[in-house]
Amino acid sequence: MFSLQLEIFLLILVGFVLSKLGYFSAHTRKQLTNIVLWIVLPCATIQSFEIEVDQDLLVSMALIFLISIGIQGIHWIFCATCWNQIHDDRKISLQYGTMVSNAGFMGMPVTQSAFGATGLLYASIFLIPQRICMWSYGLSLYTDGQDRKEVIRKVMTNPCIVAIYIGVVVMVLGMFDLHLPDFLDSTIAAIGNCNTALSMIVIGGILSDVPKDQIGDKLSLLYSGLRLLVIPMILFLILIFLPVDPMVRNVCVLLSAMPAASTTAMLAQRYEKDPEFASKIIFVSTLFSMITLPIIFLLLERF
Repeated sequence: MFSLQLEIFLLILVGFVLSKLGYFSAHTRKQLTNIVLWIVLPCATIQSFEIEVDQDLLVSMALIFLISIGIQGIHWIFCATCWNQIHDDRKISLQYGTMVSNAGFMGMPVTQSAFGATGLLYASIFLIPQRICMWSYGLSLYTDGQDRKEVIRKVMTNPCIVAIYIGVVVMVLGMFDLHLPDFLDSTIAAIGNCNTALSMIVIGGILSDVPKDQIGDKLSLLYSGLRLLVIPMILFLILIFLPVDPMVRNVCVLLSAMPAASTTAMLAQRYEKDPEFASKIIFVSTLFSMITLPIIFLLLERF
């Protein structure tokens, strides 16, 4: 765990230094983010399905999907109760950031590094309910109304969801000893193996933009404490008393400990709902996740 934390820290440091030196602009980060989300992460997801399938694995996949649905219910409770004292546009981003985390962009490579291909497979399944909530309840926070067909389209055509379709086919074919051609399999693996490095370097670049005076913002700190510690600790206390496989539990807790999703700022900007504050909670929660994630790692390691 210590070696993994050190690796992640150094990768983030690379992005931070490159950005400070002027070699990693915001425009470049945006392009690289799109590459990761549209190509690298889907390839890593497909690769994670190329494992030997047995009944225990299928049961674990079904279980993690059900747990993830329950977690979204817990998030909704926090959304409905925690931010009622805020009466401006900041409330929208706080609610969205509570419901939707950066488990896809940041959580999946961390999970892959910590738990290998099986962990990444579980993470892919875990994220399905969150992606549905992202484009349904989450989007409804920023808009007065939305087209149900458009919501379904966005969920079903998300690159990472499409990668799950392909991965399931690959997994089923593997059960009949049918595999991808070596050249295609090697290409997918080569791209997918870039996942952790590229994702963490981008996050380092994002952190380099955090103004010092924003780090101490009380509301952002309160949000970060809820998102990074309170929610994962509650989930851990629930799962530790349930007959759940330790890896399933650890993946769920780890992914629930991720900072605010980058789409928080994107939606706030698009619908003019205080995008400056939305960017602030992303920056502050991502920055402090560098401290809280090792704490979560240590907790999971001990239990």
